[in-house]
Amino acid sequence: MPQLTIDITNSHLGFDFAINQSLNLQGILGVFGHSGSGKTTLLNTIAGLNSTSAGQVLFNNSTWLDNTSNTFIQPEKRNVSLVFQDARLFPHLNVIDNLKFAVKRCQSSQLKFDDIIELTQISHLLTKSPEEISAGEKQRVALARAILAEPQLLLLDEPLSALDQTSKIALIHLLKTVHQQLALPMIYVSHNLDEIQQLANQLLVLNQGKVTHLGDVHQIIHQLNHTGKIQQQTSLSLAVCVQDDSHGLTKLQLGDQYIYLLSERVKQQTTQLRCYIFANEISLTTTEANNSSIVNQLKAQIIDITTNQHQVLVQLACHGQNFFASISSYSLEKLALAPKQWVFMQFKASAVRT
Repeated sequence: MPQLTIDITNSHLGFDFAINQSLNLQGILGVFGHSGSGKTTLLNTIAGLNSTSAGQVLFNNSTWLDNTSNTFIQPEKRNVSLVFQDARLFPHLNVIDNLKFAVKRCQSSQLKFDDIIELTQISHLLTKSPEEISAGEKQRVALARAILAEPQLLLLDEPLSALDQTSKIALIHLLKTVHQQLALPMIYVSHNLDEIQQLANQLLVLNQGKVTHLGDVHQIIHQLNHTGKIQQQTSLSLAVCVQDDSHGLTKLQLGDQYIYLLSERVKQQTTQLRCYIFANEISLTTTEANNSSIVNQLKAQIIDITTNQHQVLVQLACHGQNFFASISSYSLEKLALAPKQWVFMQFKASAVRT
């Protein structure tokens, strides 16, 4: 099981960064934080691009940084690949020569060049220059180049930030495929929680240079609902049950109940789907509505109520899953809601996002 242990401090221009964590990298680790939270400092320290950090960085059985023994392994000897926000391809080389540059510097050369070209779907770009391809295509090439270096760890620094929605979706699916087929440990950094929710198994949250949360991605997102740092939401991973093509709906299994979403939001065939529902799009009723155009109606039990001025966040349990509904203090009083009470959650199929 890939393990990264970090115990470092870094102070620069009034910004103090400190982290002491042992990170399991068996899946994809997401790192979330707003601008200035320390995300880039963390990546640069892991990659060896920041030599001012003090402390220890250990990856599996290798020591990359240890001030007590005056150890500092140079970036090129850590066997780590880093994909940046911008692709950073060599402008004077065409795509295939950019890729061969990585192959020449690869120490093991166990991967087949053509297999990675096929995996990243860039065979039609090989003879083109970086100026001739789109931003999404550049990121595919940058990812292929990073993989061809055969790293033991892949770092991704907001690689989707400059892409349109279609390109983002395509690259998210590509990253999932790369991880599944190559079992390559990844750390994915972003200030966009939607991207992380789709990719990561574990989530680390940074704020002002400190780790505030670390754990299962769905659980941490739910904890962030109480911090004011994100738009409050329910984060789910559910089995796909039925594709109802006649109505354009996909049905997800939730115990003996179902959640319906628009099939157009399911971009590829899958048995498991990650989705999220904003808390302000879930309404509550104390009685079941038998005649309603709202397709999702789930029986759930209230487990917590948090009031913030005139807004109320209601946490509910439904077949082992946590849900969050944002309602007004007026509605709370009108419905006389209380913990342990059974209610019905209602939300449209269009409220379920992927």
